[in-house]
Amino acid sequence: MADIREGGSAGVRQWLRGIEVFARPLPAFAHEQAPAEPAALFVTWLAEAVAAGLPDPHAMTLSTVDAAGDPDARVLILKGVDSSGWQFASHAFSPKGGQLACHPRAALTFYWPEHGRQVRVRGSVTPGSAQDNAADFLGRSATARAQALLGRQSQYLTDPAEQEHALEKSLALIGREPSLVDSAWTL
Repeated sequence: MADIREGGSAGVRQWLRGIEVFARPLPAFAHEQAPAEPAALFVTWLAEAVAAGLPDPHAMTLSTVDAAGDPDARVLILKGVDSSGWQFASHAFSPKGGQLACHPRAALTFYWPEHGRQVRVRGSVTPGSAQDNAADFLGRSATARAQALLGRQSQYLTDPAEQEHALEKSLALIGREPSLVDSAWTL
């Protein structure tokens, strides 16, 4: 690896060009046999990825833009998909929550390299109903709910001990009020 770095950008470029891509048999795709509804094809491909034991097949990249129009991306877990769209969860006070409040459009990218498949979805984003948001929140583990209640997604962790103490307090609150729902949680 040292010789690649010493070669500068030209050396890295040549090295990258030499890496084989999709050098294995890949599943065939007959577009004329694909269902008319894109969500149905997506669910079929997702099921194939799960059946093949691919790691994290429901992980996706969510891309948004901030108030200045600068793009941002992060990996999330798909919560659901149907003919009305793809669902993911967010905290309203997280960077993605703020970005979606400012510009309620996003793009999702799923990639299953072992199958040579990529799915890209883009469009408007609408928050779930209060009932759906609460159901999603309560369906999370106690630790995940406690973390969400802290409202610190994507914030720098300056003092791990402080974070641990805050999490313990949040877990205790959930223990006392197991049906507590964070009103800023959105599906």
